[in-house]
Amino acid sequence: MSNQETEELPPSKLGTKEYWDSVYQVEITNFKSHGDVGEVWFGEDSALRIVRWLTRTDMITKDDPVIDLGCGNGMMLIELAEEGFTSLTGVDYSASALELAKGVAKDKGYDNIKFLTCDIVSDDVLPERFGTVLDKGTYDAISLNPENASAQRLAYKSNVAKLLRQNGLFIIASCNWTSEELKEFFTTDFKFVADIPAPKFQFGGKVGSSVSTVVFQQVK
Repeated sequence: MSNQETEELPPSKLGTKEYWDSVYQVEITNFKSHGDVGEVWFGEDSALRIVRWLTRTDMITKDDPVIDLGCGNGMMLIELAEEGFTSLTGVDYSASALELAKGVAKDKGYDNIKFLTCDIVSDDVLPERFGTVLDKGTYDAISLNPENASAQRLAYKSNVAKLLRQNGLFIIASCNWTSEELKEFFTTDFKFVADIPAPKFQFGGKVGSSVSTVVFQQVK
């Protein structure tokens, strides 16, 4: 099935900015009240698999700039900071998410992490170029947007390519798209590098994993 023929995901409120603004407003209140950093998208194990892969690869150094698209509470960047990564940026289109992320990072002593407002499907993409672009759930949310998800997915792919340095890495984790579907869509613009394995489950005689995590490389 070609990219143009790929069946879109059913629209959902999880694909709207209003939903995430409301979620992070609640999480800000919880963080200020009792220090709860909020939900980690796909769970902590998913983020840690990405962090472990980045610490073991020789394709980047810990001084290379890293950006997390749709950073939410910023916890994946904090995990990278704890591993010695020094140039970290988180972006989100939700001001509430960024307020939470800044508060969590300050509380944990990582004021050097940059947090910026950015809608990755807009025309106003950041001018800076990064060695690694991370996405844990943002492409999923874009795919669920009730307003022309197909066009927004294409804009997302184009803007990720603009954010990357030549030979930079793009690491994406999804619970809505399989590894094969991610490769089909993104290998028009990126080179496949590796799958980051996730624990397997078995249901109805079929074996699968709840999260697909794929590493691509900018080659243009």
